[in-house]
Amino acid sequence: MKFYVIVILFISGLSHAASQESAAYVPGLGEIMGSIQMRHAKLWFAAKGENWPLAAYELDELKEGFEDAAKYQPDFKGKPIAEMIGPATQKPLAEVAEAIDEKDSLHFVKAYDQLSRACSSCHRSAGRGFIVIQRPTTPPYTDQRYDARP
Repeated sequence: MKFYVIVILFISGLSHAASQESAAYVPGLGEIMGSIQMRHAKLWFAAKGENWPLAAYELDELKEGFEDAAKYQPDFKGKPIAEMIGPATQKPLAEVAEAIDEKDSLHFVKAYDQLSRACSSCHRSAGRGFIVIQRPTTPPYTDQRYDARP
């Protein structure tokens, strides 16, 4: 009986320690930006496949990524992240959303390229000009379909 109580207390303690450790975890800016980059690529392939619901979903996830960057890493070298990202991406994100709503591939390509340039511009202003964003050439995940076929 004592053995079971000790095991239960030990497991309970590990569980408590793990929950405290995970509650303290804050993703780094590189991790957040890597996720944003993946969403950016998936957005491209969804729109190229005319899977507009998936494109809308990936755009929302991309926006959430920008919000997460501002929330979890609010400052980058003395500059507020929200003030860096917001002005650079606000108009391009709106254009991408409009193109998706219209299901307009030509408008989407222009808006997507505008968004990519805005991201690269933000990287330059942050002293990270070596991070240049462009259209992806291969899907980030090959186990997901991006086209609109059922």
